[in-house]
Amino acid sequence: MEAYSEFAQVYDLFMDNIPYEEWCDYLVTLLKQYGVSDGLVLELGCGTGNMTEALKRRGYDMIGIDNSEEMLAEAIEKNMSCGTENAAADDRMYETMKDGLKPALYLCQDMREFELYGTVRAIVSICDSMNYILDPEELTQVFRLVNNYLDPDGVFIFDLNTRYKYEKILGDQTIGETREDHCFIWDNYYDISSGINEYVLNLFIQGEDGRYDRFEEVHYQRAYDLEEIRQLIEASGLRWEGAYDAFTMDPVREDSERIYIIAREQGKSKTTEEM
Repeated sequence: MEAYSEFAQVYDLFMDNIPYEEWCDYLVTLLKQYGVSDGLVLELGCGTGNMTEALKRRGYDMIGIDNSEEMLAEAIEKNMSCGTENAAADDRMYETMKDGLKPALYLCQDMREFELYGTVRAIVSICDSMNYILDPEELTQVFRLVNNYLDPDGVFIFDLNTRYKYEKILGDQTIGETREDHCFIWDNYYDISSGINEYVLNLFIQGEDGRYDRFEEVHYQRAYDLEEIRQLIEASGLRWEGAYDAFTMDPVREDSERIYIIAREQGKSKTTEEM
């Protein structure tokens, strides 16, 4: 859970192949399909704020939570030239203003024990953030907190890398890419028995003096089967709604590489008679 420290300052360089706007359009489609067209939305594992800001531009009031101070610093810095920053040291809360939109609120918290001051209409998490939770009991705790901080019948949408992707696509491979002033080497190791995927990132960034600085980070993710996720969701108190092959409205396939899962809050709703 302490990944993305030194890597934070170059994260956006190496993630520029992700079509965040297209991913955001798909996410908004899901949100609207499940009844959330506006209001307060929380992103868990927001990183440098790319999706948080994209959802804000779509009209949502946004909160972003990440466990990396360095990643949040990047999220804040990329907006500082366009507006204001407001920080409360005790809670590590940050607000940024951009394009006249209501500022996003950034919180430096571990998603396994995150806290909010109230509930939100929806919670989202993308870029396989949930795969970083290696212990099923801890993942269930994340789901419990999600259920606690969602409005009645609020929506939870998150994605996962699949076991198929770890076994058949990533496997024990080395991936490299060279660009004009930076390059990376990604060594991947997948343990089928444990479902744990380890990848070692070595990044080389050219400085102003022409020399290259090297950054290394080790990341761990876990593959979860769809039925296991469903059981964890139901054990947490959330209500299972469904799952899709990523960026489609199609059911999950055996060869799906990324999937989106939808669940709803349950437990807070009251009938008129009960009220």
